Amino acid sequence: MSTLLSPAHATPLSADMEEWDEFLKGRYKEGKSEEEFRVYDAQANPGVAEFYRLNHEHQTFDYVMQKEREYFGLTRGEKTIWEAADFLNTLVDDSDPDTDLTQIEHLLQTSEAMRADGQPRWFILTGFVHDLGKVLCLYGEPQWGVVGDTFPVGCAYSNDIVFPEYFAKNPDLHHPVYSTKYGIYEPNCGLDKVHMSFGHDGYIYEVMKNYLPEEALYPLRYHSFYPAHKHGAYDYLMNDQDRSMFKWVHEFNKYDLYSKGHTKPDLKTLKPYYDDLFAEFFPAKIAW
Repeated sequence: MSTLLSPAHATPLSADMEEWDEFLKGRYKEGKSEEEFRVYDAQANPGVAEFYRLNHEHQTFDYVMQKEREYFGLTRGEKTIWEAADFLNTLVDDSDPDTDLTQIEHLLQTSEAMRADGQPRWFILTGFVHDLGKVLCLYGEPQWGVVGDTFPVGCAYSNDIVFPEYFAKNPDLHHPVYSTKYGIYEPNCGLDKVHMSFGHDGYIYEVMKNYLPEEALYPLRYHSFYPAHKHGAYDYLMNDQDRSMFKWVHEFNKYDLYSKGHTKPDLKTLKPYYDDLFAEFFPAKIAW
């Protein structure tokens, strides 16, 4: 069980979320035992711990419904994929001495690793667009409402969610319905009927759902749903379609967490390939 940290002693996450990426790579390193995961969490960077305190306290069912109404109508204007990626680039923190990669270069590292392994074109495209939902930070949303492990709301919180003790101050914890195992849902109702905690996964799914195949949409929507795809939590809400499609979530996460290398992708050389890839699946501009 990790120790609650006072906000006064917590250092915020850096603006470009590099600290978040490093936390994920350490926490979900292949081959670590469940005991090692818990030890790592207990010693987590205070900024990450404070992030989760805020996330777990404020991600209520009512909050999620409010944010879905605010963003899922896609009323933030139309952009090309390159324009969205350029917009995301403004998240880079110039004061960070440990990285000089732009957000586009991070996206290219993921998609190029997939391309090198001969993955399908729709999968390569999924790798490129999966983090574009982080533009929510540029719309004014706090990081705890954009990144982080996602989980269902409107039903009981699983102990497989990182820092489960931080839900102590979430009002849904004692709600007569939301605190029960199934909450507002039916057994094995399917994840398409479940409201997930709000963040970049759900947002990019809404942006992309009319353009990409179901095999791509599952990784977009659930790549941060670590309680399910790392620990098997919430299987009682899943149906056979979910279980079948989660093989693509597992395949995707191998690239999402571990594709960052030391070599900068050459955008000028790669751009024609991606221009052609975008044109295959998308109109010139799409709604955000």
